[in-house]
Amino acid sequence: MTMTDPRLISIDDFDYPLPDSLIARHPLAKRDECRLMVRRADGALEERIFSELPGLLSPDDMLVMNNTRVINARLRFRKGSDEHGARIEVFCLEPVAPADYERSFASHGGCSWRCFVGNSKKWKDGAVTMAVDVAGAGMVTLAARRLEREGASSVIGFEWDNPSVTFSQIIGAAGELPIPPYLNRATEESDIDDYQTVYSRIQGSVAAPTAGLHFTPSLFETLRKRGIDLRELTLHVGAGTFQPVKADTIGGHPMHSEFISVGRELIEALAETSRRVVAVGTTSVRTLESLYWLGVKASRGESLDELPQWYPYECGEPLMSRKEAMGHLLDIMYREGSDVFTADTRIIIAPGYKYRVVDAMVTNFHQPKSTLLLLVSAFTGGDWRKMYEQAMADSFRFLSYGDACLLL
Repeated sequence: MTMTDPRLISIDDFDYPLPDSLIARHPLAKRDECRLMVRRADGALEERIFSELPGLLSPDDMLVMNNTRVINARLRFRKGSDEHGARIEVFCLEPVAPADYERSFASHGGCSWRCFVGNSKKWKDGAVTMAVDVAGAGMVTLAARRLEREGASSVIGFEWDNPSVTFSQIIGAAGELPIPPYLNRATEESDIDDYQTVYSRIQGSVAAPTAGLHFTPSLFETLRKRGIDLRELTLHVGAGTFQPVKADTIGGHPMHSEFISVGRELIEALAETSRRVVAVGTTSVRTLESLYWLGVKASRGESLDELPQWYPYECGEPLMSRKEAMGHLLDIMYREGSDVFTADTRIIIAPGYKYRVVDAMVTNFHQPKSTLLLLVSAFTGGDWRKMYEQAMADSFRFLSYGDACLLL
């Protein structure tokens, strides 16, 4: 195969000593005043401020952002009616019935989700319940039942006794916003706003696309005045984004699946323009690159329900241009009369990967041995360590609430 197969790469090559003192526990008061490390195409590094981003981009660039919104995914129940009953934590991952996110959140009376269950041994059978005070509807009783186990997760059926209330209202009132585990603290009131991008609007993620946290309404106004084409897509971030690679080699790591949804207008723009595509965050990167490979699959008459983890490394050459790949997706959308393309993606972007859509990206500094660091390494031709060592030497702030990078 033409593309280098990354499966034999040792994950130890992507370890680095991240001091706890450099992990940002909270964001800055003003989102766009964080530091921005710019990595030029030749590998040169320079420090700027995030509010300077518009001047670092070209007027004809296309900036693509993930508009997903983090849900209150963590539900805390008690077994039995006694306040001393065992705590059972249910962490919602993705909808099962209805499987569509929008329909699930709009459900009245009941739905089911794939979930992680904390303190699972204490929950043998039966339902766990909690009283929920829903604004405008009063007290509602929410019940959860384990329907089946699927590996590390379970399918949980939810029911509530007021059919006028939706599941969106239920988790909005009963759930807790799940901040990243590496922050090593409880969710605080400030996180309710801090851990959402200002453009988040499509519910479904259990983690924020954190590169987008640096943007502000005033920064968007400056970007628009500069003539930069602002576009949106949706990838619902799963809990697997925090899962480190535990296998010795990358080939032993099962990549998690995530739901993507992209409007026809963006796919048309990607097909018609030669503009430089600047992705905001690794989730936007993953979606845009997945679109290309789904276009390849479409050209071969293959199923588009899910993009397998290793597909880009296995399907061989010669391949097609970005325009051709998007054209194959558009052909299917036109035939089906659809304005939105949806699929699940398991793609892993690792050293050896050749980028097909993304020309530049805005991202944060990522955890050691993470798939996100693999993605950055692939983009920088393996030259990530110099950037990270410089960032640590200069006391940049790391991870979700930390500082940002612009990779050109």
